[in-house]
Amino acid sequence: MQHVYHFPTTATSEPWTPPPASAGHKGRYLWTDAFGVLNFLTLHQETSNPIFLSHALALIPSVHNVLGRTRDGSSPLPHATDQAPLAGGLRIGKESATGPDADGQYHHYLTLWMFALNRAALAAQDPGYNTMAIQLARAIHPYFVKERESARPRMVWKTGVDLNEVMVGSEGNLDPFDGYAVCRLLTGEVADGVGGEGALDAEIGDYSRIVRAKFPKFSSGDSLDQGMALWTAHWYADEDWAAAIIHAVTEELKVSTVRGPMSHRLAFREFGECLGIKCALMGAKKWDERAEDILEEWEVAGAVPSPKNGAAGMNTEESLQPITCVMYAAALIPGVFHKGYLIRFP
Repeated sequence: MQHVYHFPTTATSEPWTPPPASAGHKGRYLWTDAFGVLNFLTLHQETSNPIFLSHALALIPSVHNVLGRTRDGSSPLPHATDQAPLAGGLRIGKESATGPDADGQYHHYLTLWMFALNRAALAAQDPGYNTMAIQLARAIHPYFVKERESARPRMVWKTGVDLNEVMVGSEGNLDPFDGYAVCRLLTGEVADGVGGEGALDAEIGDYSRIVRAKFPKFSSGDSLDQGMALWTAHWYADEDWAAAIIHAVTEELKVSTVRGPMSHRLAFREFGECLGIKCALMGAKKWDERAEDILEEWEVAGAVPSPKNGAAGMNTEESLQPITCVMYAAALIPGVFHKGYLIRFP
């Protein structure tokens, strides 16, 4: 975390302003910064040092002020207003404005940011952050979820910066599960008194119909996808869809033991696997050891905690350092990613 955000650990006379990271448009990248907020919240809980809560809350407007605005920074994203600043969604933070890897909006990045806002509401005892998350969930839903009146709505994976253009029309493997779980969290914990209860019933209904259709055949061969599937499912592990996902991923992990040369692998994807294992399979010695072995392998290679040149290959490139470091921190101590870590405030 320190390698990415260069933050003070003791109180200073001036408030901390998150510096631009080495990757992302204007130094902000939504996935990385969502992990950043969540890791700061975990640091606050682990140390009882209020400065880390302050850092988490400082990072939130920093993201909104960059990724909630057009790329030139001249105006809020289309659909956003002063009363609803997140009604235009949030940009991914891609460096390029055009081309196959152009900036736009990803559903799974947006739901992770909603989760970060929800956890901030719990940690700061300020339901206003959850209200922001609900606003974001409502705003993006009709752009990512199509054919909503059908028995089985469909989703798109990526839209343009303005949400209007579909850039990748295929459905993300996890997107409906993420939407279903996160929207339920937004209208459950911290919902009382802020209009949260029932606020996303239509959206949850759409996601539910997709989840019911998809979960019996769920599969994934990607370590990050598997890890985030475990993380999403662990929030509702006693429900049939979530139990089926956890079982499917566990079976896939049993046979995915050959990883190849580290120079050809992406550390952050494997840290996602570790995070999911620690959330959904915690306490099972076999899985605990697997997660710790992966973390140790990347530490020895020099990818983390402070990236060094060596066997880690491309993982030490500046463009990958921020996402690698923040996901490593979460894989070490999942903290607020884990169900039950933050208690509900009155």
